[in-house]
Amino acid sequence: MTDSLGHRAKFGVLAPSTNTSVQPEFDAMKPWGVTHHHSRLIIPDMKVTGDKTFLAMMDLIRAALFPALEAVLSCRPDYIVLGMSAETFWDGLDGAKELQRKLDKVAKMGVCMGSDACQAALRAYGKNVKRLGVITPYMPIGDKQVRRFFTECGFEVVNLLGLKCKSPVLIAHESKKRLRDAILEVNRGKVDAIVQVGTNLAMAEVAAMAEFWLGKPVIAINTATYWYALRQYGIKDRVYGWGSLLAEH
Repeated sequence: MTDSLGHRAKFGVLAPSTNTSVQPEFDAMKPWGVTHHHSRLIIPDMKVTGDKTFLAMMDLIRAALFPALEAVLSCRPDYIVLGMSAETFWDGLDGAKELQRKLDKVAKMGVCMGSDACQAALRAYGKNVKRLGVITPYMPIGDKQVRRFFTECGFEVVNLLGLKCKSPVLIAHESKKRLRDAILEVNRGKVDAIVQVGTNLAMAEVAAMAEFWLGKPVIAINTATYWYALRQYGIKDRVYGWGSLLAEH
């Protein structure tokens, strides 16, 4: 017997308790027969004023990650989706692989990370996608990790804009206009694709609109992560309204 509502898949989703964007964006992209079961990494909405406080926030996220994973495993999900991103980029490609190994060991099932999802999404558009414009909500120390990851994956980060959001909750307060302007800012200098990281930036809708007008991939991390989770689990449904990644790949 299978779950009566999630008869195709039950996704366990991990996101910080401060995150208000992952749940509604994932739900909006959800195919019929797939259900989401959220477990929160409990962290405070602390002030983030620079690299030091950003690193303190990261320590809290790391401490909360595996308790949240253990909690969601109790509903016996079919697959785990990380609705958090900074930690998945940390220490470059080797750091991402090590985190994946630790998560796999505990979960004993497939686990989708945002860093891997973004890399896979970019490669889905072909070998000509090499030069990136990147948007983050992070402080410079976080931006450095994101740049390192994409560089080690073989891409060139031409432009990177860190929005330096002042708290985890305030990331979700960035307006569509601000996100539009950020896309335009990093689209300079023969950029092949634009990537946004930081799962609490509500970028999925804006990215889909920008992609249409710019005529190039504009990848929001929540869209990439959800696409990757579906495809890795074997669900090939085309989902429309969220850009070419979910609709065509």
